[in-house]
Amino acid sequence: MSRIGKSPIDIPSDVTVRVQDSVVTVEGKGGTLSQMLTDDIRVLINDNVVTLERPSDSKTHRAVHGLYRSLIFNMVMGVSEGWTKKLELVGVGFRATNRGQVLDLALGFSHNISMQIPSEVKLNTVSEKGKNPIIELTSLDKQLVGMIASKIRSLRKPEPYKGKGVRYVGEIVRKKAGKSAAK
Repeated sequence: MSRIGKSPIDIPSDVTVRVQDSVVTVEGKGGTLSQMLTDDIRVLINDNVVTLERPSDSKTHRAVHGLYRSLIFNMVMGVSEGWTKKLELVGVGFRATNRGQVLDLALGFSHNISMQIPSEVKLNTVSEKGKNPIIELTSLDKQLVGMIASKIRSLRKPEPYKGKGVRYVGEIVRKKAGKSAAK
């Protein structure tokens, strides 16, 4: 049995979860999220606890059991607290600014990179003197925040010799030793 799939999800008091025609809808103070499930997985709601049941131990049922439990848990946490990803720009001359939902990045290329961020994600850039610029992404949808953060990071991944690039706050970049002088 899936260890993730069989663990119950506690519903906070300000969140409501509804299941209708294999679509789970979660509403909270942050907003509303919905996820379509396969017809096989049953979602049971009693006493502010959500549990998922699968009909058999087949490989496909075991695979989606834990997946759907994680997706529903992420939706419950998203509408109650929200999800945040922070990215740090490490490098001389690396800058980040935003004009509304347009993110403008200077990452050492000959041109600046502009990205349109979806309206579901709240964008904030922080630039303090003497510190690396930070991009903060906040949304209800964990998948969307992670995807956008990954896309921004892929523009200039941290390189292994000096560690310059876009990285998550708290990410540890293992550095390689440079060339040794020939004797």
